[in-house]
Amino acid sequence: MFPSKIKILRFIFIAGFILFAFAKVANAQFEISDFFVDNTLDISGRSKIAAVSVKTSLNLYFYIEKPWWDAQYDLKKDEILKNLDELSVEFQNNIYPNLTNIFGSERKPGIDNDNRITVLFHSVKGNEVGYFRTDDGYEKLQIPTSNAREMVYISTDLLTNSRLKVALAHELVHLITFNQKDINFRADEDVWLNEARADFSSTILGYDDHVNLSNLQSRIRDFTESSSDSITEWRGTKYDYASVSLFTHYLVDHYGVKILSESLRSRYVGIESINYALDKYGYKEKFPEIFTDWTITLILNDCSLGQKYCYLNKNLSSVKIVPNINFLPISGSASLSVINTVKNWAGNWQKFIGGNGDIKLEFSFYGDSKFVVPYVIESKDGKYSIKYLTFENDKKDIINIPDFGTYYKSLIIIPSLQGKFSDFIGPDVAQPFNYSVNVGPNPDDPNQLLIQQLLEQIEYLKKQIADLIVKQGGTINQDGVSSGSCPQISNNLYFGMTANSQVTCLQQFLKNQGADIYPEGLVTGYFGNLTRLAVKRFQEKYASEILTPLGLSSGTGYVGLRTRAKINLIISGG
Repeated sequence: MFPSKIKILRFIFIAGFILFAFAKVANAQFEISDFFVDNTLDISGRSKIAAVSVKTSLNLYFYIEKPWWDAQYDLKKDEILKNLDELSVEFQNNIYPNLTNIFGSERKPGIDNDNRITVLFHSVKGNEVGYFRTDDGYEKLQIPTSNAREMVYISTDLLTNSRLKVALAHELVHLITFNQKDINFRADEDVWLNEARADFSSTILGYDDHVNLSNLQSRIRDFTESSSDSITEWRGTKYDYASVSLFTHYLVDHYGVKILSESLRSRYVGIESINYALDKYGYKEKFPEIFTDWTITLILNDCSLGQKYCYLNKNLSSVKIVPNINFLPISGSASLSVINTVKNWAGNWQKFIGGNGDIKLEFSFYGDSKFVVPYVIESKDGKYSIKYLTFENDKKDIINIPDFGTYYKSLIIIPSLQGKFSDFIGPDVAQPFNYSVNVGPNPDDPNQLLIQQLLEQIEYLKKQIADLIVKQGGTINQDGVSSGSCPQISNNLYFGMTANSQVTCLQQFLKNQGADIYPEGLVTGYFGNLTRLAVKRFQEKYASEILTPLGLSSGTGYVGLRTRAKINLIISGG
C-alpha cells in the first residue's frame, strides 16, 4: 500500500504543480503594473504608463504597454509571444552568459532582491530602439521616479523585428555598466565609451558575422555619410554611434576585447580607462596613437602597409572613406589657402591631386590646441609613404614635395585635434587650423621653358579675342569672360579659387538648378565649401554622364571636362 500512496501523492503533487504554474502564467499575462518612463523618449511624452505582464522566463520579466497591447489582434499577440519565447532562449543561452563573462554582471540580486531583469516595451519616438535609466537603480526614497528594478526599455516596434535581440543585448551592457562603474566605483562612465561597449555587443554575440542587414552594416553606411564625426562628443545621432562603432572595432581588432572589459572593471572612465587597460596588458601604445592609426587606416585599409593600417575583421576589410578633394591646376603656378575647423577626436582628411611641379604645403594652428597631423604621399606607381608633421617651429610645419604631378600622384593630410581627455559633457568646441598650398614649376625641369612659352602664347591669343569683342561693342572682364553673359564654363574650376568670374558664372548656374543643388544660392566668385558641395550634388544628379564614365560613385566637387560639358549642355538648352 505504501508504494501506491507514494504514486498518488506524486501525481497530486505534479498535478498541483501544473495547476499552480498555469495559474501563475495566466495571472502574469493579466497582471498590470505602473512604470515610470523617460518622457523625452516616450512617443506621447508620458512620464508614467500602465503595462501588462505577458511573460516570465528564467531570467526576464516581459511587460508591454497596456494600450498598445490591447490594440493588437490575437494573431499578432501570438506572434509576439512566440518571439519573446525565442528571445528568452537566446538570452539564456547566448546573450547573458557571453556578455557577463566579458563585462561582468549586473547587480545581483538586484535592488528589488530579484535576479530577473525587467524588460518594458513601450512606444518610443523617432529612431530610438531602446534605453536604460540609472534612476531605476536607486530606492524610491532616493529618487521618487525610480522603478526600483534592474530594468531596460525597448520600443514596441521591435517586438516583431529581427533586431530585437540586438537591442536587448545593447541595453544589458548598459545595465552591467551601471553596476560595474556607478555602484562599484561611484564613477559615471563617459557616454561615448558606454555606448561603444554596448554597440559592440552585437559583434561579440555573432550577430554581425553576416554583415548584410546587420547592426554593423548600418554603422558602416552611416559612417561613410559623416566620417568626420567626433567619437567623444555625444549628441545621440546615428553618426555618433557609427563613429564609435568603427573606432571600437579597430581597437578590438588590434588590442583585443579585453581592453573593453578591463577598462569597464576599473575605477577610471573614458580615455583614461582605455589607457589603464592598455598599460595593464603591456601595450606601449596609448589612446592617441591608436586613434591616429585608425584615421590612417580609414584612408588606406591595407595590411600590406603594416597591420596597424588595416582592419583585421573581414567585414571591414573594404571600408574606406572618401576624403575632401583639393584640385590643383596642372599647368602654371597656383596657391590655395583654407581655414577649417575640427573637434577633438574627429577625423579630417584633405587630399590634393593635380599640380605639376614642386608643391609646398604649410599647416598651422592657433592657441594651445594639440594637433597631430600624419600625411600620406602616393607615388605614380601606387606606392604609399606615411609621415608626420613634427611642429618643431611651434604651431607651424611645412611639407615640400618635388615633382608633384609627375612622380607623385597625391598627398593626403589627416589633421586631428587631440587635446581633450575628459569631461566630454555637452558640445565640444571646434578649433581652427589653416593650410596653404603653393604649386609651381620646377626650375630644373627642361620642359618648363616650353610650357612657359605656350602659356604666354595662350595669354596673347586671349588678349586678341578680347580686343575683337570690344571692337564689336561688348566688354570683357579680367578673366577673359564677356561681362554681359555667361555663355559657357570654359575653365576647370576648383576649391579655393577667389575673385573669379567663371566661378561667379558657376554659382549662378548652380543657383538656377534649385535649392536641392545649391540651397544657399550665394554668388560671390569664391569657390568655397558651399560651392564644392553644390557641385558634388550636381555631379551625383547626373552621375551616369559625369561620374560613371570615370569610375566614380560620388561627386568630387571639381569642375573638370565632363562636369563642364554637362553644364554647358544645359546652358545651351540641350
